[in-house]
Amino acid sequence: MNDADDADGTGEAGAAGGLTFTEGEPGALLRPHVLHLSAYSERYAHPAHRRQPPFPGIAMIFGLGAPLAMSGPQGDLRLASFAAGLHDTYVDTTLTGAADGLQVDLTPLGARRLFGVPMRELANRVVSLEEVLGSWATTVIERLAETPGRPARLALLDAALSRRIDEAPAPDRRVVWAWDRLVAARGTLPVASIAAELGWSHRHLVSRFHDQIGLPPKAAARVLRFQHATGRLRSGASLAGTAAACGYYDQAHMNRDFRAMAGATPGELASSSRPAPG
Repeated sequence: MNDADDADGTGEAGAAGGLTFTEGEPGALLRPHVLHLSAYSERYAHPAHRRQPPFPGIAMIFGLGAPLAMSGPQGDLRLASFAAGLHDTYVDTTLTGAADGLQVDLTPLGARRLFGVPMRELANRVVSLEEVLGSWATTVIERLAETPGRPARLALLDAALSRRIDEAPAPDRRVVWAWDRLVAARGTLPVASIAAELGWSHRHLVSRFHDQIGLPPKAAARVLRFQHATGRLRSGASLAGTAAACGYYDQAHMNRDFRAMAGATPGELASSSRPAPG
């Protein structure tokens, strides 16, 4: 596990503690389904505002402190513990108190297996953990609150999630194949070619993606392409080179996508600090 400190870029967070977090290493049962696992604490002198762009995963927050105010496609809400389905646009968040918690970023198929509900019900939505995990979530949050120390909390959550996901039915292996192909191509593979290789109609592929991924394949591909482009830009790649490498028609096309998905230009997003856990 790795400990790290971060700040929200305001220049004021450090005086109040800012963000500290411990990275976790998922166990063998959980590893195929988890993109990121961490335990964190946030302390700021003033409200911390962030814009969270989309990413190709499902974020789960097991909150042990102040709720997070969120404003996105479904409106305004405040939750301490929640699951955020696959989005194709940004969510603005504000933290106004001390917060501790754990964050688990799942693959869409891992979330489908863990939650046991059609992922279209979470697309572009944020819901309480109890809404998708019932009393199990309440029990786990209570146990986490009673457990001192981040390493112990990470171990507890890993064990609880591993048991639950191991007992759940596996996702449709054909959708697994289609999603893996789309991820490997970073969103640039034509959806029609995926449907043809599976022997499915476009309508059936969309239906299966709605159930197991959340967004239709074309929208999911946009998120993957956006993630790839953001990573290239933050590593110093040029705008023109990134647009060409990521499958955009031109820079204007990339600009439109970034404004729709992140509320910022590619240059603005590239120069911003990385999104923080929680």
